[in-house]
Amino acid sequence: MTDAITTALAEVGPRLRRLRTQRNVTLVELSEATGISKSTLSRLESGQRRPSLELLLPISIAHQVPLDELVGAPKVGDPRVRMEPRMSGDRTVVPLTRQPGGLQAYKMVIPPGRPTEQRTHEGYEWLYVLSGRARLLLADHDLVMQPGEAAEFDTRLPHWFGSADDHPVEILSLFGKQGERMHVRAKPKR
Repeated sequence: MTDAITTALAEVGPRLRRLRTQRNVTLVELSEATGISKSTLSRLESGQRRPSLELLLPISIAHQVPLDELVGAPKVGDPRVRMEPRMSGDRTVVPLTRQPGGLQAYKMVIPPGRPTEQRTHEGYEWLYVLSGRARLLLADHDLVMQPGEAAEFDTRLPHWFGSADDHPVEILSLFGKQGERMHVRAKPKR
């Protein structure tokens, strides 16, 4: 275990005691709210008991604070992905995935008037039309896709996609170079 982890774990007990006393909650009240014995809570706060997820989750719920506040987790940076757009021919391509390999996500803006020469390569692609109308040539199929429609295909089949008319089309593309496929789950019934 690293020094940083050991230090973070040692600070959990005092943080729990401070939070409880700031809220004027007794150990007995917290025990009733969490189902954790008063002695376990006391040992947890004094550092005699190691914090575990099973103990911290009920305390987090009782105090209505995020779990990372209890353990003093470092602040996470801005979660937004800010990737630089690049040009690929006349297409604007914005990579949305940071790590190499596996599935890659891209947003593409494709202007009208591109050649329709089909090509093949290894992989598997999933397209989702964000705006505009997309034309997908896939082997012998010639499809026009509207916003909100998706298509998936093995890129070893001859294919081409672009604008279906005189306007640009915006597409979200997920591509797996080794043929990885995206797994879509149906929304559960309520």
